[in-house]
Amino acid sequence: MQIWTAIWNFFQYQILGMKWLDGLIQTGLSALGLDTNSRWIGSLQFFLYDVIKITVLLCFLIFVISYLQSYFPPERSKRILGRFHGIWANCISALLGTVTPFCSCSSIPLFIGFTSAGLPVGVTFSFLISSPMVDLGSLLLLVSIFGAKVAILYVVVGLIVAVIGGTLIEKLHMEKYVESFILTAGSVDIELPDLKKKDRILYAKEQMLTTFKKVFPYILIGVGIGAVIHNWIPEEWVAAVLGSKNPFGVLLATLVGVPIYADIFGTIPIAEALFYKGAQLGSILSFMMAVTTLSLPSIIMLRKAVKPKLLALFVVICTVGIIIVGYVFNALQTFII
Repeated sequence: MQIWTAIWNFFQYQILGMKWLDGLIQTGLSALGLDTNSRWIGSLQFFLYDVIKITVLLCFLIFVISYLQSYFPPERSKRILGRFHGIWANCISALLGTVTPFCSCSSIPLFIGFTSAGLPVGVTFSFLISSPMVDLGSLLLLVSIFGAKVAILYVVVGLIVAVIGGTLIEKLHMEKYVESFILTAGSVDIELPDLKKKDRILYAKEQMLTTFKKVFPYILIGVGIGAVIHNWIPEEWVAAVLGSKNPFGVLLATLVGVPIYADIFGTIPIAEALFYKGAQLGSILSFMMAVTTLSLPSIIMLRKAVKPKLLALFVVICTVGIIIVGYVFNALQTFII
């Protein structure tokens, strides 16, 4: 058992967490005559370490996920979803969202396509909720920071929120609040050629480069904010706002996260810095979920496809679900970390 624990710790901290890279950067800065104990150099070390770590993991994960995604283009995904009914359709739709490494704004065109194809609106909303909130990339990145228990539980509760949210929208018969041009657009079934392995690798490479170019600015911003939090903001400040002594920390984190536009790769460095400064786990995860699921640009885009009543219901469902998840994680923090 100790051997397996040692192997897992090596994988988590040295492979995913790249702790060796942190030590290498520290050694390099010290060799240049810089004091890594100073705030400025400490911030530089945090920035270099997190940017390189997240970039390497991001490129690798996006390539692998995009390769897998090449087997599930929109038409094929639509046919798969069409085979299921009821809550099972919501579950499959939410799971399908986990293999789309996109932010919420990039998920909306797929949501529109699925809805236009005639899939139930509740099923497509399960996809829309899970796609930005939960993906395979975030699972491994969260493992590198918070450990496997937290990462797996985050994915599970994210899927539960997506399934419940989509099911509720379906039960309330909200399809009449989808804009008419979406419902009448229809779709054309196109026979998709079987891609060769070379074509799938080329597709994965293109997706990796495109996604990296799109999210890299947010990684820089997120890591920059994380470096400031990590080295300049006193622990007592973070603990007072997002720590266990503030029962409204989850609410505050959710409200602060909504106006921010980023994907999960940009929010993870901030989450990491907040965690090590004493913020509660549930408050941190609520912030991450709010940023990735309820950003203002995505809400504006979604308004083009659905009417205000359905849009408001979507926001309320996601907000309530995120807040509940936050308080659950706060209550379980001592057991899973």
